[in-house]
Amino acid sequence: MATTPSNTIAEQLDLNHLKGSTLFIGLTGGIGSGKTTVSDLLGKLGAGIVDTDLIAHQITAANGEAIPAIERQFGQSFIDPMGALDRTKMRALVFTNPAAKKTLETITHPLIRQETIKQAQAWMTKGALYIVFVVPLLIESGSWRDLLDLLVVVDCPEDAQIARVVQRSNLSPEEVKRIILSQASREERLAYADVVIENQVELSVLNTEVMQLHQKILQIKKDRSSSS
Repeated sequence: MATTPSNTIAEQLDLNHLKGSTLFIGLTGGIGSGKTTVSDLLGKLGAGIVDTDLIAHQITAANGEAIPAIERQFGQSFIDPMGALDRTKMRALVFTNPAAKKTLETITHPLIRQETIKQAQAWMTKGALYIVFVVPLLIESGSWRDLLDLLVVVDCPEDAQIARVVQRSNLSPEEVKRIILSQASREERLAYADVVIENQVELSVLNTEVMQLHQKILQIKKDRSSSS
């Protein structure tokens, strides 16, 4: 979900003090585009991966940090029998209720931001070659561009997005289309991209694309080191 204006300012201030110590790479794309596949490949090449969607799932899982506040604001009916957020019910609510969406973001975004910074600091301590921030709504948030050294968009046709999400989830094609419509358009993401990874081909080709991206990032890092 998109970041609220008050949170985006704090996010920039909190991450800015880390900027410059290593390269910050933004990785985004529509639902089902293959962001996780690409980030996993970059992680194997030595990148530190900070996945904000994964963090969001963790804080809304059973015993997650966001659960008590969500239960207070929305009621027990939005918590499933396992103690996690009932994502299906919450998704239906926030799609039709902007006030509920804002309330949820007020709870989750500060926690996501804190964990994002924590993980970035940890990767820097471990000596990661660079840090990749996987942010599904990076374009929509409007806050990340000035923090990033490179913005990478994973792209594929809409029909491929729908097929992948339907296969991996309980969502119907119509529900996936609604999610796609709520995100930045494919054209908007591509307009912001410094690098585009085409994820509509064989895995061997995708591996080659990711390796080329990795080499490009290392070259940027080398060039900046030599000029400083």
